[in-house]
Amino acid sequence: MNALLPAPERTITSTGTITSTGTITSTPITLPPTESVMGQASHENFPVALRVLPRAVRGHLMAVYGFARLADDIGDEAEGDRLELLDWLTAELDRASRGTATHPLLAGLTPTIRQFDLPLDPFRRLIEANRRDQVVRRYQTFDDLVGYCMLSAAPVGELVLRIFEVSSPDRIALSDDICNGLQIVEHIQDVAEDVAADRVYLPQRDLDLLGCTEAELRAPRTSPALRAVLRYEAGRARRLLNSVVPLARQLPFQPRIAVCGFAAGGLAALDAMEGAGYEVLARRCRPRPLRVALHLGRAGLAASSGRAG
Repeated sequence: MNALLPAPERTITSTGTITSTGTITSTPITLPPTESVMGQASHENFPVALRVLPRAVRGHLMAVYGFARLADDIGDEAEGDRLELLDWLTAELDRASRGTATHPLLAGLTPTIRQFDLPLDPFRRLIEANRRDQVVRRYQTFDDLVGYCMLSAAPVGELVLRIFEVSSPDRIALSDDICNGLQIVEHIQDVAEDVAADRVYLPQRDLDLLGCTEAELRAPRTSPALRAVLRYEAGRARRLLNSVVPLARQLPFQPRIAVCGFAAGGLAALDAMEGAGYEVLARRCRPRPLRVALHLGRAGLAASSGRAG
């Protein structure tokens, strides 16, 4: 855009499209409907883990979930210029902090931001992860992938701790491990879906080391080489998720249950994939509720037994 021209003011309409109200017009961009964004909650680890919490706390955490889910849906599914729409979301986040947001999910986030004095940086990092998804399609090393997870997943854990008013640098670092582990679990589960969108979240160095070609990610069944890669990444994810015990030991009951619930879902998903021999292309490996409960109980007991006093 010519820097000498005034930037057009953009508004969101009731139909969920962004249009220009200045002299410069832009192609309408359709936002994912609010109902479809929040309708995914019953199928995801984050909201399921919140069911045991009081309604007031659950409402604030679901406001964070709604923002994160909207950002992901824009980055993954929105029609038109996704980078432009993510720019709108950044501006709408600023409006939410001032109480002037117009999108229902952002307007609903305002009371949470205000009550807990939440910084906007974790929300902005979630948006930045989706910007990166538009331009970065492959990650060379595991460290590169973790750098992405620090944008796409870790901010949610930080916000959870802040809402429970138990955040500290050490606790946020442990939470980062858990959230990054959960993100890697999702990458392992979603190999076929991701490669169909021309995205590969398995480190290229690991694929090369274990002799797995990208063509094998597109096959109808999981090859031995790909199984070896997935088993290797699953081991890394499990080690990250094991940070749940040292973190939970430092937390009061309600945040301890929430954190243990998040990790339990990821550990149960790893169990399901291991039980299927890491056949993730021909079938969907879903965590079994009994395994989730088992890991929740184990983490909770380990955390309780190690608490001081």
